[in-house]
Amino acid sequence: MTDDDEAILDELFAVIEDRKENLPEDSYTASLFTHEKGENAVLEKLGEESTELLLAAKDDDREEIAHESADIVYHLLVLLAMKDMDLEDLRAALRERR
Repeated sequence: MTDDDEAILDELFAVIEDRKENLPEDSYTASLFTHEKGENAVLEKLGEESTELLLAAKDDDREEIAHESADIVYHLLVLLAMKDMDLEDLRAALRERR
């Protein structure tokens, strides 16, 4: 694994934070921050992606498992940004569980 691979979550979160701040019109991420349903839109996506991950796991479809896991991580990071949290909050919680 390269340093670039390890930094991917930090890079993704930085993009999410930028979209939150600048709200570009053509950005799916920005649309989640301005959605009429508010945070419920992200919560619904997390539920949908979780179901899709479970089905992929049931079917033992490794490619879909990876794809749906990435969708969950992305939407989780959006939710953290919505709640004015960051990756350090997540890392701290994970460290506590070691």
